[in-house]
Amino acid sequence: MTTALLILHFCVTIALIGVVLIQRSEGGGLGIGSSQGMGAFMSGRGTANLLTRTTAVLAGLFMLLSLLLAMLYKGGVTGAGHDILAQPPVKTAPVAASAPPAVQNTQAPPAVPKP
Repeated sequence: MTTALLILHFCVTIALIGVVLIQRSEGGGLGIGSSQGMGAFMSGRGTANLLTRTTAVLAGLFMLLSLLLAMLYKGGVTGAGHDILAQPPVKTAPVAASAPPAVQNTQAPPAVPKP
């Protein structure tokens, strides 16, 4: 059920982004060209109302699905289902890193001839 709600939430999100991007900032709706851009399918005012209503419905669905998914995942954390802030963190002693054994140079340095 959760997977289906996540897929539906994703589809609503993509549709909401698309509807918002289609709108003109002046509220003209389907802002490509003039109001006759769709072959007089709808008047400019009718298109704006349709896009406004569609945006409102999609935004409502987005919020409802977000709340529903949050309620479903409320106890879905790993472990015993506690909040990560409910228990103080467990302190562990630092592990001392072992140093690699020192390599001693047994050879004498090369002799430098004196001029």
